[in-house]
Amino acid sequence: MSARIPLLHKSPFHLDPRPLAETASAHAGLLASSRAFRALKLPDLIAANLSLKQRARGFTEAQFIETLVLLQTAGGDCPEDLRLLEDDPCLRRGLGYSLPKVSAVRAFLERFHDQNLADLRPERGQQRSFILPSSDGLRALQEVQAGLVGRVAKLYAEQQRALKIATIDQDATIIESHKRSARPHYEGGRGYQPMVAVWAEADLVVADEFRDGNVPARQEPGNCARMAFAALPATIRERYFRGDSACHERALLAWLNHPERAQEPGGRIGFAISAMMEAKLAAAVARIDDRRWVTYATESDGTLRQWVEVDFVPTDPSENKESRPLRYVGLRLLKAQGSLFADGSDRHHYAVITNLDWAADRLLKWHREKAGTVEHVHDEVKNALGGGHMPSQLFAANAAWFKLALLSYNLASAIKGLCFSPEERTARFKRYRLLVVNLSGRMSRFANTLRLRLCANTETIARLQRIWEIFELPTQARANE
Repeated sequence: MSARIPLLHKSPFHLDPRPLAETASAHAGLLASSRAFRALKLPDLIAANLSLKQRARGFTEAQFIETLVLLQTAGGDCPEDLRLLEDDPCLRRGLGYSLPKVSAVRAFLERFHDQNLADLRPERGQQRSFILPSSDGLRALQEVQAGLVGRVAKLYAEQQRALKIATIDQDATIIESHKRSARPHYEGGRGYQPMVAVWAEADLVVADEFRDGNVPARQEPGNCARMAFAALPATIRERYFRGDSACHERALLAWLNHPERAQEPGGRIGFAISAMMEAKLAAAVARIDDRRWVTYATESDGTLRQWVEVDFVPTDPSENKESRPLRYVGLRLLKAQGSLFADGSDRHHYAVITNLDWAADRLLKWHREKAGTVEHVHDEVKNALGGGHMPSQLFAANAAWFKLALLSYNLASAIKGLCFSPEERTARFKRYRLLVVNLSGRMSRFANTLRLRLCANTETIARLQRIWEIFELPTQARANE
């Protein structure tokens, strides 16, 4: 008789190499994303704004975009990962069509590229950085994104959770890429540097501008900001803007603070932007008497966070002559006695420029919250949704891939915000896939009706039922319909 093998030193089964011929899927939860995509009438928005098809037959633009959204939501980093989903019989039955081939998806992304626009990019000797104009297809995707934002806001209102305040947080991020077409960026590598604007209260991306890696964030940040505010629904009653020092740019400040903003839906835009610490401002903050600094918070390592009102008038004022002068609030980080920053000093000085009259401590705390919104979006889009992997040498094809990653983020955010319990709404994508996406299921026919049955506990099934309730969609599940 053979000796008994310890439990953790053996496997209790053999692997059967034969495929299981059933309409089953390990990603049945992806159909929840498809339901939200269709219930929000994204196919109608896409059909109304995007026209890239060269022939009447074949997949529609909406089918291509739905396919890419499902791919990115499932964790795909490139179009080739679609091969892991294209033979899924459960998805095929649930979507009503077989997913397109990788070559077709790549061809679709490349249709966003306009070589005539790409040829406008000057030689490096003439200009080091240049913001490439968006192609018609990319502008259409922005309209689709704006339409999605409006429809999600309408759903919140229908659930008695209307969103009346909109804070736009804007920031650029670096996407590392080793493709020949990628340009050098300021950190020493090569890649792209898109600008993204997020509606903080709704956790929705409202606008973005895809850029070459060598385009500094401070170059024309107003383009993205104007698109962001244009994408907000008309039901907004208060508007705000937060940005880092890249947003301390004359044209953007003038636009945000212009009296005309008060006449627009949502009214005046209140803003707080990290100031560029140019020499005169830095000197003005540094010479403020120690007794004027007010401590409002203490970090875990004992570093004091202190504020002070700064009397400072820039030599090149950005404010409109009809507006009130902008306010500068100084921020000092003061190390505890015996501790120093890495540069050997015991204090660092910063400043925030604003048109708000809030108490200084409230203003600085509110401005700091930006790090938990737009930077979180950057992380999720680049590392969890494939937005950090560029699929093409063509600039606009990469821009389209990135924009669709933002669209995927918005769909998941809408599902979390409208259908999840309060403690689950902040789930990162890693957990979101466990809660919704990576669910085993099988299509079966009972009483002549096609049904999706999940291999999951009652809590998980109740979560998906909530998605089905909120994102209403007509269903034709009978064979004779």
